[in-house]
Formats: sequence, structure tokens, C-alpha cells
Amino acid sequence: MAETLLSVRGLHAGYHDLKVLRGVDLDIAEGAVVAVLGGNGAGKTTLNKTLSGLLRPESGEIVFDGRRIDGESAAAIVSVGLIHVPEGRKLYPDMSVRENLELGAYKRGRPARARTLEHVLAVFPRLRERLSQRAGTLSGGEQQMVAIGRGLMGQPRLLILDEPSLGLAPRLVDEMFELIRRLNRDGTTILLVEQNVMQSLEIADIAHVMEHGALTLSGPARMLAEDSALAKAYLGM
Repeated sequence: MAETLLSVRGLHAGYHDLKVLRGVDLDIAEGAVVAVLGGNGAGKTTLNKTLSGLLRPESGEIVFDGRRIDGESAAAIVSVGLIHVPEGRKLYPDMSVRENLELGAYKRGRPARARTLEHVLAVFPRLRERLSQRAGTLSGGEQQMVAIGRGLMGQPRLLILDEPSLGLAPRLVDEMFELIRRLNRDGTTILLVEQNVMQSLEIADIAHVMEHGALTLSGPARMLAEDSALAKAYLGM
């Protein structure tokens, strides 16, 4: 049985007087793909920001690889291998593709930066011919490749992908989910936070449905995908 890489207990977080997360409990086993599904405003991005140190929790515990990280800085959390690829890509548009990628190794993975860059370019061969191109001139799909590639440059133990299919054409969405499957087969543990329900359930091991800042339904992804009553009640399918 795989060891637990991330354990979250009783997590509460929000913005000033706005309470968003309401007692989230979550476990992610090493080597797994875990999906958190839900609509806009459910609290998914707030969960990601809290796990990655961009937002300080009000209460609760976050334990990563046996180390408690709630309250630590985002830089310290990156250093232990929890890497967050944010919604909307958040690239530096006037910097080159190479510069954006290499920034991913700033806190973690710097000694192996050249070797990791070769690995990223093997995963995303389209980027090799665009290394000197400004990131802001790329297509949406290519920008998403750079964003994920930048995350891989940090040699993640756990890679959080926040809405990686958002804004992509249907063909590119299929490619993105196949890429996520391949990254996991190569050994990357993934927390996939998505609104694209069925494709997420196809590649995830465990899935959780988030509503109003709480995980209201959890179980094996295949079970959620096959249970039509659950899908209709919780996922709007």
C-alpha cells in the first residue's frame, strides 16, 4: 500500500471575513492521481493556494511527507517538492519560453536544471523550437505546456494542477489529459483540480466533490463515474 504523501485535517481558510474552506480533510497517496471537482466558487482554488502557502490557513493541519507545512512560506513549501501550477498559467509574457521554464528551478532542482530542462522538452517537444520565443506570443495550449513544464522544473514530489484544461480547444483538452496520465505513469503524484468532470474521473484514482468549501463526496473515481445518481446529484451530469 502506497504511503500517504499529503495529509490535510480540519482545514479552514478564507479571505479576511470571507470564510471559504470549512473543515477540509484530504489524503493523497504517493504515486496517485487525486481529483477535486466542483463548480466556480466551490473553494477549489482557495484549497490550492492554502496547500501551496499562498494563503495562510485559519486553522487545521497540512502534513507533507511527514512534515507539517501549514503556516510555512510558499518558498519553503516549494523547496520540499509541493509544486503548484496555478489557474490561468501566470507566465511572464515578455520573457522567453526558456526563461519561464528555468524560473521553475529557482528554489528547487537548480543543480539538475539542464538535465531537467531536457526532460521537459522531451515531454513537450513543441517547446524546443520555441525556447527563444516570448511566452506571451504562444497559443493557449503552448502556454499551458510552459506552465506545466515550469512546474516540472522544480522536480515535484506532488504537482498541483489547477484547471489545466481551462480555455483550451476540445482537441487540446484531450491532449492535456493524456499528458497528465503520462506524467503520473512516469512517477509524478498529482492533485488535479478541475471542472472537466468525466475526463478527470477517467484518469484519477480517487475523486472528491467540493461544494461550499467542503468535500461533500469522496471515493474511487471509477465509482463516482459509474454511479448515475451521484453524478446527477453532485456533478450536474
